[in-house]
Amino acid sequence: MNNQNSDRGAFITLEGGEGTGKSTLLKSLVTALSARGRHVIATREPGGSPLAEHVRALVLHPPDDTRWSALSAALLVNAARRNHLETLIWPALEAGKTVICDRFADSTRVYQGYCGGADLGVLNDMETAVMAHRAPDLTLILDVPVSVTKSRRQSRGVTDDFEARPDAFHEEVRRAFQIIASEEPDRCVIIDASHSECEVFDRALDVITRRIG
Repeated sequence: MNNQNSDRGAFITLEGGEGTGKSTLLKSLVTALSARGRHVIATREPGGSPLAEHVRALVLHPPDDTRWSALSAALLVNAARRNHLETLIWPALEAGKTVICDRFADSTRVYQGYCGGADLGVLNDMETAVMAHRAPDLTLILDVPVSVTKSRRQSRGVTDDFEARPDAFHEEVRRAFQIIASEEPDRCVIIDASHSECEVFDRALDVITRRIG
């Protein structure tokens, strides 16, 4: 459990592979926590600020027949992340607000590191410099079998370069998030997101209540 200064807000991140339900959970959590009297800011990565949203488009939708190398994508995402932190996340936390972000630094480690081949040591050094040792207070990792997420992705249609990749890639993504959760249990909690939206929401809200307050 991360102890927080009472004057500082809470920073919660949602992680997981494609089709695990992060966006749906984010909306429900914003509604529930706002009803409890919290001032909640919902955001996402890549993106979250005007400059970072431009980077999001570059990373997720490269021109036809082109693809960023893992390291070049990590550099782009981290540049966007620093701007996101400086202009939105850190000011909101200092003002006592709760920030919930759909993806954050763990996704960079997973997609560009574990699954992309970029050196994890280089990525960790980059993460430390960009985040200034200020990790999220809580990370919920939504875990779903790839057979289930594949069906969800197919039903909504492919939306970006990562969703279009083969099942083996998505299996690797799932395993990588599980590794991160096992290595950082004080920050990360795995949520079985193969259940109904209501059950996933109830579990997530319970974890937030116990760990954040």
